[in-house]
Formats: sequence, structure tokens, C-alpha cells
Amino acid sequence: MVYSVAVAGASGYAGGELLRLLAGHPELEVRTATANNNAGQPLLSVHPHLRSYGDLVLSDTTPEVLAGHDVVFLALPHGKSGAITEQLDADTLVVDCGADHRLVDEADWATFYGGEFYGSWPYGLPELLVENHERQRSRLVGVKRIAVPGCNVTAISLGLAPGLQAGVIQPTDLVAVLAVGPSGAGKSLRTNLLASEILGSASVYGVGGTHRHNPEIVQNLTASAGSPVTVSFTPVLVPMARGILATSTARLAAGVTAHDVRSAWVNAYANEPFVHVLPEGQFPTVSDVTGANTALIGIAVDEAADRVVTVTAIDNLVKGTAGAAIQSTNIALGLPETLGLPLNGVAP
Repeated sequence: MVYSVAVAGASGYAGGELLRLLAGHPELEVRTATANNNAGQPLLSVHPHLRSYGDLVLSDTTPEVLAGHDVVFLALPHGKSGAITEQLDADTLVVDCGADHRLVDEADWATFYGGEFYGSWPYGLPELLVENHERQRSRLVGVKRIAVPGCNVTAISLGLAPGLQAGVIQPTDLVAVLAVGPSGAGKSLRTNLLASEILGSASVYGVGGTHRHNPEIVQNLTASAGSPVTVSFTPVLVPMARGILATSTARLAAGVTAHDVRSAWVNAYANEPFVHVLPEGQFPTVSDVTGANTALIGIAVDEAADRVVTVTAIDNLVKGTAGAAIQSTNIALGLPETLGLPLNGVAP
């Protein structure tokens, strides 16, 4: 069976990446792509690299245009999805790549985003370790609504969740510092994202617990730990178009050995097609995952500091957004989870 697909917000980076991956999916066929300011233009005018969509013209982003498709992917700015999703048929599989349906706590939404709260949806991070030693994928089977995680959230959650669930690290005093590319901020024009501002430099943002991904990180890691967690998360903008390198650290639990630590991560991801723990002493680079739906994790124990260090690399536009959306869609539709998703990256 071939499912008809619409991609809303197709002119942006996340929308373009969805289209790129969907072009190679044998059972998801893009029939409609929508935009806001770019509506009425050929898709190739905004994404000239997507040559297989040569006949596609961008439509307006309205519920009426999106109606009638089997699957609707939303790659819209935060706060713009909720009003549209309320008007889409309950039988349509709707996958939101924005933040509108990620958070469970309405107070967190009010604090970090503001505006109307549209409620939480099943969370699209299949590998996430949750309560009762389950994985999030079991909660995605057959659903009609999916909230795709934030890209920073994905890197930190995958990097720390196994240690929390196994009890080999302490749930408080978790620290994560991320090197991130500017494509995660979207395609809108901002002075701090201009090449002249970021080339040859690095800068922090969202410092001191102010980044919007903070409550989502806490939400995920609390589910993995089974108890409250505290996280200090600092993103650093660096001059690479895409990618995230997350260095996350945690205090060792009492009596835990380096062997216990490595076993926790290796056992957690042993059967995961897209999350790979590297051999001892090896650590990933962002270029290892460019274009791929993979998360690569390196692990070390800093015995002098009594801390575990994990280094996680993802492509923020693939495993961090579009790849996660399609992976979760495959599960929801009963398709092979890996269908249409690249395991191999692009190098150099």
C-alpha cells in the first residue's frame, strides 16, 4: 500500500529534509507540499537540490489543503501547529515536528513557549527508555498523532537515559554542553545566524536553564530514571551547517564500576538499528552522522571526577527531526521501522 503524504512548512530546513527522505521511501508518496510566504512558487525555487520534485508547486498551508491525505507532516514554527491539527481528521496520521504537542505539563508550555496549550501527543523517540523498562516505540504502534522531539533533546536523552534507567549514574547534577549547527534554528533571517557572525567563532545561547528544550529534556530523563532529575543544559552555536555533538556528564552511583557503566549503554542499545555505542576509547564526530538517521555514542568514566562522560553525535535535521518523524511514522503504520531511512552518512 502507498500512503498519500502532505508536508506543511516544506520550504524550511526541516520540511526540505522531510521531502529528501520521503523521496526514497517506497510506501510514502508526497502529493502536497505547503508553505507560507513561498506559496505559489515551484518547490525547486526554494530547494533546488530536490530534483525529483520538479513538478511540485508549493500550496498555502491551510487545513483544507492538508485534508484528505493519509499522513500529514508539520514542519511549522512553534505555536503554529496546534490550531491546524485541531481541524484535521482524527483518522489522518499527523506528525508534528514542532514543539506544540511535546510537553505534558501545561505550566512548562506557558513558561517556555506561551500561547494556547494544545496538549501532549505520543512522543516520537522510539529508542527512549521509559517506565517499566519499556521503550517509547511500544506507545507509537497504531497511533494517529505523533510529537517529534527537539533535536537537542534527542541527543541528550539518548546519551543519558541508559545510565539513569540502569541506576549507574545519579539523577541529579546532570550536565550537558552541546555544539550545534544553525540549521536547528530554522531558515528565518537572524543577525546572529549570518555567516559573518558565526564563521570563525562560537557562542552560547539559552544559558542558565532558559532554553526551550529544558523541560522536554527533564520530562524524558525523569521517565527513564523513574525519579526526578536535574539537568544543566548549555547549547553552543558553532560554524557547521548541521549536526549536534552533545557532551553529557553525570555523577557515578555508589559502587559502580567502569564495566557496569559500559554494560548499561551497550545492553540498552544492542538491538537498536539507529543508535550505536562505539568501542571503548572511541568517540563520534558530527561528520560521522551527516545525512544519516543514526546516533553514535562514545562513553568514558572520569574516575578522578567520579563522573560518566557520554559524547553523542546526531544530524539535527535527520535523527533530530525528519528521520525521527519518518521512523515513528513507520511504527505507527505497521511498516518496517527502518524503511526509507539512511543508515550511512555522507563523507567527506
